[in-house]
Amino acid sequence: MSAAADAPTAATAPTAPAPPRRRFAAWAVGPGLLLLLTLALVVALVASAATGQFPIPPSEVLGSVLHRTGLDIGPLPSHPRAEDSLWNVRFPRATMTLLVGAALATAGALMQGVFGNPLAEPGVVGVSSGAAVAAAAVIVFSLDFAGSWTIAVCAFVGGLLTTMLVYVMSRDNGRTEVVTLVLTGIAVNAVASAGLSFLLFLATTSSREEIVFWTLGSFNGSRWPEVQVVLPLVVVGIVAALVLARQLDLLALGDRAARHVGVDVERLRLVCIVLVALLTAAGVAFCGVIAFVGLVVPHLVRLVAGPGHRLLVPASALGGAVLLVLADLWARTAIANADLPIGMLTSLVGGPFFFWLLRRARRTAGGWA
Repeated sequence: MSAAADAPTAATAPTAPAPPRRRFAAWAVGPGLLLLLTLALVVALVASAATGQFPIPPSEVLGSVLHRTGLDIGPLPSHPRAEDSLWNVRFPRATMTLLVGAALATAGALMQGVFGNPLAEPGVVGVSSGAAVAAAAVIVFSLDFAGSWTIAVCAFVGGLLTTMLVYVMSRDNGRTEVVTLVLTGIAVNAVASAGLSFLLFLATTSSREEIVFWTLGSFNGSRWPEVQVVLPLVVVGIVAALVLARQLDLLALGDRAARHVGVDVERLRLVCIVLVALLTAAGVAFCGVIAFVGLVVPHLVRLVAGPGHRLLVPASALGGAVLLVLADLWARTAIANADLPIGMLTSLVGGPFFFWLLRRARRTAGGWA
């Protein structure tokens, strides 16, 4: 046997192991990113609580929290109204923005994982438009069966029902194709938009202003009772998304490959859509429609951390929380004595980002024509 025959070919030659420094860098990306996002979230929350009609030093914000937890560390707020303002107004609002941001970004990560498309977001399955129509109907017809929570309850139910309608209408012979699901979502969104326009036509001037303000999104008026409703829904949704992370990684190989390794693709798709509806409906029920968080955050996290959902899901949740807390802080402080609609700000940032994403995807795919 010749020496050339003994030499390994290019296909069979063993792959050289990565240098130790590179392997450590890849291993450290996950914990490092989560730690960085956690620190950014803490800083954003403290800045949000410290900023308002009268400023409170960050040290006093932290001191108030530590004293409430039984640790006599740090100064208490010196302003006589600061303690009440922190615990009755600013902390519940900051907590609500944290929860809604985490919910929308996690829902976006699930949608992009299920569709295998970075352009997917929760609005595709109609949850936001369904919630908007239900909320508008409550305002126009002056429904009041649940007191001040009627709009939130109906928005939550409307979002869930619309999502289920999209899913049922897109099924054929027990299977759901992604393209059919997306097109069905577009059709249902168009019908919901027409329904919202009709309700705006029927509404009085004051009701019309209330509908428009609700659809633009705002955290103004968030209190602890609302937080107590949203918190368990968001926690359940994020934990369930983490449990499904490995199956979503396998689904990225394609439906057929995922079935070969034991993934029930149809059941996984149904569970993910239900979770998306749950997370998004919980987010928009009390705060109105907030667009593009579910599109922008998971895509940015994927660029840094890669496509693995075991890191993508928690990093997206943290990233969404950071983004929305900062956006709410901007909405409260951009114009003196005014509270800008946060949905307008997220759309202002998300719109150009979506355009850039389209151009980048088209350039990478070599054209769609």
